[in-house]
Amino acid sequence: MTATSTLRTGHIGLNVTDIERSLTFYEQLLGFDVLGERKDEDRRFAFLGRNGELTLTLWQQADDAYAPARAGLHHLAFQVETMEQVRAAEAALTAHGVDFAYEGVVAHEEGAASGGIFFRDPDGTRLEIYAADGAEGAQAATVEGPACGFF
Repeated sequence: MTATSTLRTGHIGLNVTDIERSLTFYEQLLGFDVLGERKDEDRRFAFLGRNGELTLTLWQQADDAYAPARAGLHHLAFQVETMEQVRAAEAALTAHGVDFAYEGVVAHEEGAASGGIFFRDPDGTRLEIYAADGAEGAQAATVEGPACGFF
């Protein structure tokens, strides 16, 4: 076994343009806890997670919004256990005026059991909340590939 054979995702770091706006979004709408933060004039960042486990870091060091045409992060997907949790997240996001890439829950592909919702954070970073099953019968967003591919 090599050292890299045990790699797994530890946390994701996102550059943001406005740490306060992003903190509000990720805390209030997605339910993350602030595990630590620093808001010095030239070094502003926050560590977010749940149950003390780091999931996401926000770094205020971007001048412009997310650019899908540039190399780097394509989208960030958060998995939940049930489709009911996906729908609850959708309702909360809708109540706060978040725009979605597709209407309602969509299957990842035609006939797939997995599916979710697709939207953007305040800087335009593409996000997904999905469940591994429960989307049976939901329409796929596209027949050209997975729903998460080109939103």
